Amino acid sequence: MASSVGKVSSVFRPGLFKGKVAIVTGGSTGIGLAITQELLYLGCKVMIASRNAQRLASASDAIKKQIPRDSSAEISDIQCNIRKEDQVQKMISETLSKFGKIDFLVNNGGGQFPGPASSFSLKGWNAVIETNLTGTFLCCREVYNQWMGEHGGVIINIIADMWKGFPGMSHTGAARSAVDNLTKSLSLEWAASGVRVNAVAPGSSIYSETAAANYGDKDIFNHAIPHIPAKRLGTTAEISAAVCFLLSPAAAFISGETLKVDGAASLYGTTWQIPDHKNLPAYDWETDDPENPKTKAKL
Repeated sequence: MASSVGKVSSVFRPGLFKGKVAIVTGGSTGIGLAITQELLYLGCKVMIASRNAQRLASASDAIKKQIPRDSSAEISDIQCNIRKEDQVQKMISETLSKFGKIDFLVNNGGGQFPGPASSFSLKGWNAVIETNLTGTFLCCREVYNQWMGEHGGVIINIIADMWKGFPGMSHTGAARSAVDNLTKSLSLEWAASGVRVNAVAPGSSIYSETAAANYGDKDIFNHAIPHIPAKRLGTTAEISAAVCFLLSPAAAFISGETLKVDGAASLYGTTWQIPDHKNLPAYDWETDDPENPKTKAKL
C-alpha cells in the first residue's frame, strides 16, 4: 500500500479493535497512513497527528469516506509537532476529551535527511534527534501520565533497520537505536501498570510515495533490492499488519521486543560501498612504537 488513500483490507478478523481508541503520529502519509487505515478497518477510533495541518486534514477527509456507516470506526485529527512538549500534552488531552480513553499509541512520526555525518550541522543533527527520539519519549511519557499509568494500554514505536549502523543517515540511526533501548526500558518500568511497549523496525526497503518524494529519487528503493533476501521491496501494509499483531490480544505476552519487518535484509548485506584504500594498516610494534629501542635506533 503506498501513501495514497486506497482500498484497505486486513488479515485480522473484522471488528478486532471495536471499542478501542488509538493515536497514530505521522498518521496521514506512508506507513502511518497504512496503520491508520487498517486500524479503522478493524473498527478502531483513531486520532491522527502531524505537523502539516493541510495534509492532515486532506487525509482525514479522504479516509472518512472509506468508513462504512455501520462501522464503529471513527477518525479525527490534530496538528502536533512531537518535538514540542505542550503540543504533545494537548494531543493526548484532546484525544481523551474526544474519545474518553486511549488504548493504543503508535509512535510513527519522525523524519531525517540523507548525508554523511561530517556534513551535519548541529541544528540538523538536533532536529533529527529531537523528532525521532525526544518526540517519541514525550508521546510515551504523556500517554502514560495522562491515561495508561492507571488504565494500561499498548505502545508501538516505529524505528528502522539500524542493526549494522546507518551510514548515510547516522543521526536517525543513533535516534532509532536509542528508541529500541527506550522500548525495552519502558516495558519494564510500566509492566506493573499493564502497559506493553514494543517496536517495529521496517527495513529501509519499505516503499511509499511519500518517502521516495522526500529523498528526491523515485528509484532510490529499487537500488536496495539486490541486498534483500526476499528480492523485492516491502509494502506499508506489511508494516501495518505487524503493528496490528503487536496491538492485538495475540501478542498479550510480548513486551520489550522489536519486530524486524525487512525480508531478512538486516541479516544480509549492506548498500554502503567502501572504496579500496590503505588507510587502516596493521600496527607494527617494531616500527610504529616510538618507545621501542629498535624504532629509536632508526630515528
